[in-house]
Amino acid sequence: MSPPHPEHGVEDLCAVGTELYTRALREGYVLGDDARDAPCLLDFGLLHPAVTDPGRLEPVAPAVALHRLLRIAEERVADERRREAQLAETFEPLMRIDGGRTGADDSMIGVLSGTDLISRVIGQAMADSSELLSIQPNTSDRHTEPPPFVHVEAFDRDQALLDRGGRIRTLYQHTLRHAPSIQARYERLRGDVEARSLDEVTERLIIVDRTVAFVPANKDRTLALEVRHPALVSFFVTAFDRLWRLATPMHPQAVHQPSLNGVTPRQRAIAALLVEGHTDAVIADRLGMNIRTARVHIAKLATTLGSESRAQLGYLIGQSGILGQEETGE
Repeated sequence: MSPPHPEHGVEDLCAVGTELYTRALREGYVLGDDARDAPCLLDFGLLHPAVTDPGRLEPVAPAVALHRLLRIAEERVADERRREAQLAETFEPLMRIDGGRTGADDSMIGVLSGTDLISRVIGQAMADSSELLSIQPNTSDRHTEPPPFVHVEAFDRDQALLDRGGRIRTLYQHTLRHAPSIQARYERLRGDVEARSLDEVTERLIIVDRTVAFVPANKDRTLALEVRHPALVSFFVTAFDRLWRLATPMHPQAVHQPSLNGVTPRQRAIAALLVEGHTDAVIADRLGMNIRTARVHIAKLATTLGSESRAQLGYLIGQSGILGQEETGE
């Protein structure tokens, strides 16, 4: 009896599966018996039975498979965001209740008031740390940005962590991939530092050594929560790790998403929100851009698809296949 096939994700395709899929692409098919040692190829939808001969397995084109898997990943991100919103809505009124009646340790969640205090406490947490995970959304035209000295202090803290042999992982929105201040920051940082980006991310999040997390407690970020409760920190780390795996690398090596039928990745993200019925303001807020930029992208998308009205644009997005249909190659 052959050993059971090890569990793994599609992003970590096993050696047997990789070899068999490669052979199927080169030869056009493999026999069903050949796939017994690589059931993952059927599970992941990389092979399917031939219509004319069920004993043969034909490969799905890599471009088609990638588009399908990315769409599934995007749906998982959307599910995580909805779950996060539901959790916040559920627990926000509960957090107003007097903690003395619950017997909880108040030191596990503290409220920090003022940017000076927030910056100082984060610095203390990072003094001897070896890992920093953070989510930095584009706050342009939405919230007050930290003063310049805060950025300088943050850079110095980060470089000190890297100098100790630590590592930094940061998630941004796609709208910040080419921001001069971000590019300048990573040109200066030295050490094990990586950055990736997504269309949408959560609110700002800082996790130090997977033991303490900092999240904003109001819109202008003059209040913050210092969270040391193991269950909550573990939740934040899990959410970060899942978003990280779905994000597009931007540093130290950038990966650029290709356009599809003349529609850019950013325009596809806008199209997805348009068909959900969101206003220009909501789309701009969700994607971390100002409303003028959002409207420019919407206009370009309408021109590309030949739309003459908002209602027609939604219809043409659905007909174009840029969101829900599989890529068939060009």
